Amino acid sequence: MTTDAPRTPRPDRPRHVAIIMDGNGRWATERGRPRTYGHHRGAERVRDIVKAAPGLGIEVLTLFAFSTENWRRPEYEIKVLMGLFRRYAVREIDELDGANVRVRFIGQRERLPADLQRMMAQMEARTAGNTALTIQVALSYGSRTELVGAVRRLAGEVAAGRLAPDEIDETALSGALDTAGIDDPDLVIRTSGEYRLSNFLLWQAAYAELWFTPVLWPDFNREHLFEAIRDYQKRSRRFGAVPDDEYEE
Repeated sequence: MTTDAPRTPRPDRPRHVAIIMDGNGRWATERGRPRTYGHHRGAERVRDIVKAAPGLGIEVLTLFAFSTENWRRPEYEIKVLMGLFRRYAVREIDELDGANVRVRFIGQRERLPADLQRMMAQMEARTAGNTALTIQVALSYGSRTELVGAVRRLAGEVAAGRLAPDEIDETALSGALDTAGIDDPDLVIRTSGEYRLSNFLLWQAAYAELWFTPVLWPDFNREHLFEAIRDYQKRSRRFGAVPDDEYEE
């Protein structure tokens, strides 16, 4: 895999884009195929988006691949998904590393098969020094579970006497999350026409711009990504403040 040549990031372009990749099952059903066929096509779509990201000035791409709620799906579908994750790890690692892409995972990896956990750790270790793009894969991830875990970690620090209760602030909580060390997303995209975050990066997306599209994930391509970024560029990101040119005494 080769990524598009990176360009100098512009201030009006999102540096961190997070995507809720939704609609694989519906895409397959509409074509009279099993849901698992949609997952295979959805996995292929990831390659195109990863290739396009650096050329758009994107530095971090977070992909919602499997949620904590997805464990409720039929056993066969989960088995297929785990197989897809394994195949992706084996097939893509050489190209991702060769393209200077860093890979990291967030979520409850202890719930995943042991061999997949080992593959994930190997991918993280091998690509740790890469700088062209960071791919953050949310696997067995749920934001509420992540927040509970962060609170427990901070509570443990307090109980051990290493942290005072009044030292717990937004920075401390952010540092206890799975995403510690990664800037919050500027833009969150959801495919398939649904208008919700579905327990994805709830803390981190507090000031993210949201972009929803009816396009199902297996049909989402770089042109749709361009469209989302163009829409992002039209928005005024105020973070609660009032621009000087709009202020009236």
